[in-house]
Amino acid sequence: MSGRQRTLFQTWGSKVSRSTGAPTCNSGTERPQSTGISRARFPAVAEAAGAAEVEPESDDDVLLVAVYEAERQLNLENGGFCTSAGALWIYPTNCPVRDYQLHIARTALFCNTLVCLPTGLGKTFIAAVVMYNFYRWFPSGKVVFMAPTKPLVTQQIEACYRVMGISQSHMAEMTGSTQAFTRKEIWSSKRVLFLTPQVMVNDLSRGACPAAEIKCLVIDEAHKALGNYAYCQVVRELVKYTNHFRVLALSATPGSDIKAVQQVITNLLIGQIELRSEDSPDILPYSHERRVEKLVVPLGEELEAIQKAYIQILEAFASSLIQRNVLMRKDIPNLTKYQIILARDQFRKTHLQILWESNKA
Repeated sequence: MSGRQRTLFQTWGSKVSRSTGAPTCNSGTERPQSTGISRARFPAVAEAAGAAEVEPESDDDVLLVAVYEAERQLNLENGGFCTSAGALWIYPTNCPVRDYQLHIARTALFCNTLVCLPTGLGKTFIAAVVMYNFYRWFPSGKVVFMAPTKPLVTQQIEACYRVMGISQSHMAEMTGSTQAFTRKEIWSSKRVLFLTPQVMVNDLSRGACPAAEIKCLVIDEAHKALGNYAYCQVVRELVKYTNHFRVLALSATPGSDIKAVQQVITNLLIGQIELRSEDSPDILPYSHERRVEKLVVPLGEELEAIQKAYIQILEAFASSLIQRNVLMRKDIPNLTKYQIILARDQFRKTHLQILWESNKA
């Protein structure tokens, strides 16, 4: 046995007695006697009320008290953090160690981090390392991985199991098709959850999700965390119950502009950004040249008929706008949504200016 490991009785032996008196409790709350625990959890073996003699406790009773004490101490002290497990963090070496992954994983363990890596360079691997360590550090806590779609949820649970080997009996996948009462049972019995953000929002609002027990929240496709998207709702709800949880956000494209990136950072409580491109020095050894081959696939008769009907409808509205010089582009079949929005904004700006000048006159 290593110097860091201790048995239950070595850890809690000073607080667990074989006598019939109640074990002490540092928090000042009243602890039941060990025989009381037996009554509460195992009524079949409880002593009859008013019994004249209290029989000595068995080793099983003492073990139950020890387990009870362990759970209570982990929940009360340091937010459930296990100091013996937390003395170190684990990184897998059964596959080639990449310096950038090691560095990012270390950062993400100790700070809310937005990880921006090109596709295929190991964002899921980093997430699995962080999740596994929080799974160890908080034995009574929950670790949550959120992905925006069902296929991504399924893909991530398989990848995380392959990377770190968390026991499948402790993991569960939840989507909108999972019944509400089943999800409540899963929240109480599992420790590592993979789900869509909409499901988590619903469970938080219903009280099915034990928000205070969540210690690590991993967010895939984090660039979606804008406005009132479900990712933002989840974080806002969690902070109502606890501030003691780590956020790891993953994205290949964090945002289209600085404003969008700042929204993601604010909405997800990000404190550190780990950004790499395919040209980054520590990424180059693992980036491979790509060959892009373009294949043009014809629509087919059915899709061509739908396209023709759509263009006819579009022409009925667009031709009127073209006649009034609202739309400058006359190639209606190739008209895009973006072009229509630009034309609308320009129309509003022009007419507001005319209206302002006429009122001024």
